[in-house]
Amino acid sequence: MIETFGTWLSGTLQWMRADFNAHPLRFILEVAAWIMSISCAMIMAITLPSPPFFVLYPLFIIQCAIFTWASWTRGSFGMLSNYLLLMTIDIVAIVRLAINSQ
Repeated sequence: MIETFGTWLSGTLQWMRADFNAHPLRFILEVAAWIMSISCAMIMAITLPSPPFFVLYPLFIIQCAIFTWASWTRGSFGMLSNYLLLMTIDIVAIVRLAINSQ
């Protein structure tokens, strides 16, 4: 089991290095979007039952836009369509929130 984990970890680190070398900007932006995603989940969990949606939705939209671009540059249709849909849902949600907050 330990050898398998070590092999997996080594392979993962090599893949990450190759990905960074192939497209450093994409790699850095994907890591930033991932950090935003985790941060949003933590903010949501900590602030329930009244999360700050006017803070969270823009972050959701930004991270989805980054992941959409990254998916496009990778040629990943599944991820591209997923993040386009999530970004659309979040844009509609923040517009509805803004309208209903008046």
